[in-house]
Amino acid sequence: MSQPSELAIFLTNDLTGISRGRAFPETDLKDRMRAGCGWVPANLALTPFGVIGANPFGPLGDLRLQPDADAEGFFLTGLNDGPDLKAFMCDIVETDGTPWGGCGRFFAKKALADLAREFGLTIKGSFEHEFFLLGDNDIGDAAFTLQDFRSQQPFLGALIAALKRAGVDPEMILREYGPKQFEVTMKPSVGLAVADRAVILREVTRDIARQFNQRACFAPIIDPASVGSGVHVHFSLETIDGKAVTHDAHGPGGISTMAGSFIAGVLKHMPALCALTAPSVISYLRLTPHRWSAGFNCFGYRNREAGIRICPVDDTPGRDVSKQVHLEFRASDATASPYMVLGALVRAGLEGLRAQMKTPPLIEGDPADLTAAELQKLNVRRLPESLPAALAELDADSVVSGWLPAPLRQGYHALKTAEMARTAALDPQAQCALYADYY
Repeated sequence: MSQPSELAIFLTNDLTGISRGRAFPETDLKDRMRAGCGWVPANLALTPFGVIGANPFGPLGDLRLQPDADAEGFFLTGLNDGPDLKAFMCDIVETDGTPWGGCGRFFAKKALADLAREFGLTIKGSFEHEFFLLGDNDIGDAAFTLQDFRSQQPFLGALIAALKRAGVDPEMILREYGPKQFEVTMKPSVGLAVADRAVILREVTRDIARQFNQRACFAPIIDPASVGSGVHVHFSLETIDGKAVTHDAHGPGGISTMAGSFIAGVLKHMPALCALTAPSVISYLRLTPHRWSAGFNCFGYRNREAGIRICPVDDTPGRDVSKQVHLEFRASDATASPYMVLGALVRAGLEGLRAQMKTPPLIEGDPADLTAAELQKLNVRRLPESLPAALAELDADSVVSGWLPAPLRQGYHALKTAEMARTAALDPQAQCALYADYY
């Protein structure tokens, strides 16, 4: 039986997708919920490797980590009589409580608020995570096998129990395709909870793995010659009162006009979005054609090479598909903050809705097999092939870069400059090993 928690912690998931924060005695929680705890602007420029990049903030300024007033938090469950830890996802705010422009969570909040205000819509969805279970274990190399699953069933069972306790509604867990690779999915939630739960799932998974003397690694790829781990974002549109509006039986692929406009906005800005959704040096070892990741900004029906695909539904006779139809954004991984991913998707979708863009054509087959002329006719582009190329796309797309408040833009530039400098002299294998240590 776990002991009562003696500590609580306030967390921010930063621009590298890593959760950082400050803890305090749980007996102070009531006061801390009102007052928050201190934070520093320069922390926005922290690289994945724990070094602060050159940034405009320097030693100046003070901020606070502040949970939502009605937040209930979540438990990191202690096993074998170890202590629990009560954790809260926070906004980064000014000392007077007003939003700070460098907060990724507020970036997502504001995008969702604009979607609701302008179109009466919100996002329903979940982040689908793959991870490598590293350490001294006897997991084989055979994909999807019962044998490998059974070899880790105590860990997997403890993980599902901990996720349930943390309130993220786990849906499925499985041995995946790659060596020592697993996947865990969640049932959909609505609005900001879609990103909150993604962060919680990662931290709970890492925490339970540690307690089993293993390491859950969410790096996008750990071997350049092998399989990578993506974070596929499943989403649909619904009205604020919960009416599904993604499906239209008469639309292309069964997609409504409104959802088609949203998709078109995302695909138009997808090359620049990659800088925010696949933001590490090694992201681009995975984000290539023929890997079932996403090499092009195209739209597909159940097509795992498409940047956005229409996902399968249970369409047996008598089943209502209207609430099942949803989409999957595939150009994302766990080196990105879920808040930045969600906020960027909503912002791009808003651009499509405002312009009433037409639903993009559905691509059949592998887009890499199309000729340059065919791609141009379909308005399909190859996605960036490196982080510097993605950052150049971000700078060149004034719409996407314009979404980022000055602190967010400056902090992101600083940390990415330092991150690229740290990895520049390493070959791909060494780069993968370095990221694996931190993710």
